[in-house]
Amino acid sequence: MFQITLKNGKSFGCDSNTTVFESAKSNGIILEHSCLNARCRSCKVRVLSGETEDKLDDLVLTAEEKSQGYVLSCNVIPKSDLGLEVEDLGDIPFYESKIVPVKIASLEFIGYSVLKLDLRLPPNVSFKYNSGQYVNISKGTLKRSYSISNSFKENSELSFYIKNYDDGQMSQYWFSEAKVGDLLRIEGPKGSFFFRESSKQNLIFLATGTGIAPVMAIIEELISSQRINTLAKVWIFNGARFEQDLIWNSDHLNNISHIEYIPVLSKPTQTWKGEVGYVQDVLFSKNINLYESQVYACGSDKMIRSALKVLIENGLDSKSFYSDAFVATN
Repeated sequence: MFQITLKNGKSFGCDSNTTVFESAKSNGIILEHSCLNARCRSCKVRVLSGETEDKLDDLVLTAEEKSQGYVLSCNVIPKSDLGLEVEDLGDIPFYESKIVPVKIASLEFIGYSVLKLDLRLPPNVSFKYNSGQYVNISKGTLKRSYSISNSFKENSELSFYIKNYDDGQMSQYWFSEAKVGDLLRIEGPKGSFFFRESSKQNLIFLATGTGIAPVMAIIEELISSQRINTLAKVWIFNGARFEQDLIWNSDHLNNISHIEYIPVLSKPTQTWKGEVGYVQDVLFSKNINLYESQVYACGSDKMIRSALKVLIENGLDSKSFYSDAFVATN
């Protein structure tokens, strides 16, 4: 049994057959995470001392990151005692994942590419989550991950925005077969993409495509709790290829003056009057004080990697960057 010690002094035991993340969890310590399949970057940690071994081939971290001692906590097993440059999630409530049957309450097609889905929970079943988390939705043997787009309220339906992927098995169901009343299963909540209390005065969201869904949930929670009023400025950069791909707009923001919603198109028509390009580049053009900012990024892994690099190079504290990458199903 090896001893794993975190930056804040917390420690736990881990044997040579169990990942760092799983051992931490079994000891009541929750680390940053999302997919838990070595396919995203949410659980990236730096090893300060000791040796580890990958369980699966690490195709996520760059050669430079690996040379600097970074590993994926969901994918490494210890070969010695370890010191990690990471802290746990602290006092944030973390709800145990469970499997619950649900029924489709409504389906709304938003153009060809996106479906808005509402799922109804069984009566008297409480399904708690932190706004921004996701669940796995199963139909028979098919299972895919989707972020919840509404904040938690007792006995409320769960809402999702689902992208249509050509030749996708689950897309075939959603866009050609699904109907109100269908029985499905959800497993969750999952992931650690949710708002963190901070002394930073600015809050920045970067989202591409249906990556805006967890941002919608977090914003809804901040508004309903009035936490939004304690922040100096909030920016929401919402990226899409075409204007019809934008599934959210400023009408959802209750005319709060210090929230700035900025839609960004990468393939605009000549009539488009808004920002053009990529969300991370548009953010950088706004000359925001990154030192006083928290950033939450959700969407394509390429966007998240690019945003993290350029923002840290220009003053953002790496510990103030939170992300949830949408990765393709194997």
